[in-house]
Amino acid sequence: MKTIDVEGARIAFHDVGSGRPVLLLHGFPLTSESFRPQLDALGGRFRLIVPDHRGFGASGPAGVEATEMSRIARDALAILDSLQIRRAVVGGVSMGGYAAMALLREDAGRAAGLLLIDTQATADDEAGKARRAETAKAIEARGVQALVDAMMGKLVAEDCDPAVRAGVEAMIRSCRPEGCIAAVRGMALRQDSQDMLARFAGPSLVVVGAKDAITPPSKAKEMAALLAGSRLVEIPGAGHLANLEQPAAFNAAAEAFLSSIPESALA
Repeated sequence: MKTIDVEGARIAFHDVGSGRPVLLLHGFPLTSESFRPQLDALGGRFRLIVPDHRGFGASGPAGVEATEMSRIARDALAILDSLQIRRAVVGGVSMGGYAAMALLREDAGRAAGLLLIDTQATADDEAGKARRAETAKAIEARGVQALVDAMMGKLVAEDCDPAVRAGVEAMIRSCRPEGCIAAVRGMALRQDSQDMLARFAGPSLVVVGAKDAITPPSKAKEMAALLAGSRLVEIPGAGHLANLEQPAAFNAAAEAFLSSIPESALA
């Protein structure tokens, strides 16, 4: 992995392949390795740039009480700057989708296309914020075991491949409690992004697992309705991590979408 320093934090990232640049932002509480099926299968046709968010994976500590989605977005933009990439297709899963939408707010001109995966555009309501606060307290008390206990049944479909399930659990256990706490608090502070989606004029693809229990297909349909000319793909048999649970179906949809974006749009 490569690294850069962004405002005192070390940010690690994969930079794999060549061709159209694609920035992929991982979900919570995972790492860039959650995009391993895409790095392996799509790196031959596209340039995949996949960071570990601050506080996760090989990146340095969060260094803040709350890792706001705008902070993740600015870190991602700094990576693009370091690679001298002016425009890229921007995508994200779950929390990574929140950060992708925050990137539109920071500088929509950097996004040549948008790939939103198992995420939602709305902000947390008061009940949602209260649940985030309880999650942060649980992590403080019990470490990442609290996330394993609370989230494994929701992140993947009940009949998910046991090897994929084990890999997801291992990723959660690899995360640092302080990074997870900061991210949970940051998600509670995120802005509603429906206005940003309604204004985005570039090509877009919304992907959702048919069995997603966290951000169900109804949420994906709401986002697709806001995005002019977007395409919605529902992945059968997948839960909240469609790109991991059903990689062949996801990769086929992603490759078709990315291939449809003209090189001129990335100049």
